[in-house]
Amino acid sequence: MKLKKFAIGLSLLMISGLISAETVSYKIDPTHTATVFTWNHLGFSTPSANFSDVQGTIQVDNDHPEKSSVSVTIPVKSINTNVAVLDTKLQGSDWFNVAIYPNITFKSTKVETIDKKNFKISGNLTVKGMTKPVVLDAVLNNQALHQMLKVPAIGFNATTTIKRSDFDIAAFAPAVSDTIDIQITTEGLAVK
Repeated sequence: MKLKKFAIGLSLLMISGLISAETVSYKIDPTHTATVFTWNHLGFSTPSANFSDVQGTIQVDNDHPEKSSVSVTIPVKSINTNVAVLDTKLQGSDWFNVAIYPNITFKSTKVETIDKKNFKISGNLTVKGMTKPVVLDAVLNNQALHQMLKVPAIGFNATTTIKRSDFDIAAFAPAVSDTIDIQITTEGLAVK
């Protein structure tokens, strides 16, 4: 009897070990995701704007975080500066050129663990058809059962800085800063 209980217990441990070693795929929830960016305007202010309707997948391997990955698509037409005329202008051919380049994408190439909550996510950012390497400083906010939806969920904050000139959208620099600071917050829900 003891041997049978031991075998059952060992089997359960092996199964739970396999489950925890699996990569979990989370679909980004666009209703709880924000990509906010700020810039310096003529030395007087630091306006901010955001993109919405962010789509993508976060693949997480808790036992081997370096095997995790992120893939994100951001529709340029979702830009919101809180100034409608500016939104239209930024979508035009002199800026993001949404007619030819409707999306901004980010695809990770490397995940480095700093500690249990902090990661560096390297990847390729493509804006206006130009791809440049970017590093996100990411913080794991939570990874648990979603209290309302009762499905596994994950949440991150991340920051990075880019130069507009790297993507051929540097009009009015340096009066309007070439440097853009980006803050991201996102929730993902496990894909069944």
